[in-house]
Amino acid sequence: MKIRNIDLGRYPIFLAPMEDVTDPAFRLMCKKFGADMVYTEFVSADALIRSVGKTMQKLNINDEERPVAIQIYGRDTETMVAAAKIVEEAHPDILDINFGCPVKRVAGKGAGAGMLQNIPLMLEITRAVVDTVKIPVTVKTRLGWDNEHKIIVDLAEQLQDCGIEALTIHGRTRAQMYTGEADWSLIGEVKKNPRMHIPIIGNGDITTPQRAKECFDQYGVDAIMIGRASFGRPWIFKEVKHYIETGKELPALSFEWRLNVLRQEVLDSVNLLDERRGILHVRRHLAASPLFKGIPNFKETRIAMLRAETVKELFSILDYIRGNYGMNS
Repeated sequence: MKIRNIDLGRYPIFLAPMEDVTDPAFRLMCKKFGADMVYTEFVSADALIRSVGKTMQKLNINDEERPVAIQIYGRDTETMVAAAKIVEEAHPDILDINFGCPVKRVAGKGAGAGMLQNIPLMLEITRAVVDTVKIPVTVKTRLGWDNEHKIIVDLAEQLQDCGIEALTIHGRTRAQMYTGEADWSLIGEVKKNPRMHIPIIGNGDITTPQRAKECFDQYGVDAIMIGRASFGRPWIFKEVKHYIETGKELPALSFEWRLNVLRQEVLDSVNLLDERRGILHVRRHLAASPLFKGIPNFKETRIAMLRAETVKELFSILDYIRGNYGMNS
């Protein structure tokens, strides 16, 4: 699969853009475990043109994580065009437009998935951004606003006509948010449409290597995107890659090995930010790690993890977990 001249291989696996998750440290870790392309946290076009410091930091990318996409969202053409120019100066490989974020503070103001209620404006913004920058422009969106308005098959063609070079589809409507099951049948329908010639990337509920392969085989997508399943489990890319390449599950990664990866995630986060902010950022992802699933009476330990404020405190909790549960896993 290629996006313009970027060769992403036969079965590419991408790390989805996620707010408060896909910072440079996490992107690099997922890249190390096999992610073929990574995306920044989504970037507010409004904040970008106002040069808000925290937003400008989201444009920081480095060559080790390439190919990397910077994703922007906004609700009017002029602002999105201005933001696209700023993004291009940061030299990402791809500029991605977010028409899929369902949260109220974004979609409720007409941006993100809110654009699914204003298709003419969505297309106008897309066309204008494509015409403004020289790098490839891609779009990420959902099936439609709600169950009665699943418009993705027609919308995909319209977005393609605007000049985008790939389309990512999350298999839910905005109304679903992140509940229920992702519906991949419509993603498959878009891919099978003979009028579509750009790559189609599928997203939603890919939590196992088996499901990843199934999505490629059953729906014919050109790439898949993994989001929430990477929380506290960046090695999922390693597991998926191995299964797709060999048809066999990766031999079980030891508890000790996976715990060390989480330790490294803590250190990377702290090195990127500082101890206070790094711990705040990383502790909830650790607490959500499937590594701890099934450990009896783990609730109190999880709460302690969510309250930890220093590396020493967090590592002492991980040492406790290792001492009490590691040998049996």
